[in-house]
Amino acid sequence: MRHGKLGKALGSALAVGAALVGTLAMAPAAGAVNPDTATLGFDCGTYGKGTATLTATQDGTAATISVSTSAVTAPIDVAANSVKSTLTLTKNGSDTATFSGSSNPKIPSGSAVSTGPLTGTVASGDKLEATSLKVVVFGITATCKATGPQDPGPFVF
Repeated sequence: MRHGKLGKALGSALAVGAALVGTLAMAPAAGAVNPDTATLGFDCGTYGKGTATLTATQDGTAATISVSTSAVTAPIDVAANSVKSTLTLTKNGSDTATFSGSSNPKIPSGSAVSTGPLTGTVASGDKLEATSLKVVVFGITATCKATGPQDPGPFVF
């Protein structure tokens, strides 16, 4: 009899476990942006020109974009979390969205500026494409304009 009760208990436990695994497998993901990485060119006027890599993530309606660009280089060592940045993007072809923040790694003198994650809000289906980047380092503002479209295309959230 003991094996019968143990077998039933074990069978019940396995059934509950399988049901939980099935439920987790069917649960919606936190959000997936596609593509998650894009590149584009930036012209920053007297501060330079170059390419930028944008990396996007999404968690529900919260999204982040990190930017690394060769268009702006650090004139001297830049401490972590001291670069203020605002990335402006077209939203669904006609509106605009902004992502901003002051998070960055330590940037050695002469190195490309990396900033982010910059935070913003998105809705399901939003299509965002970068148009400009404003970077403030040591109180000096560099405004960069996109020189072409993102490759491989806009972020779709």
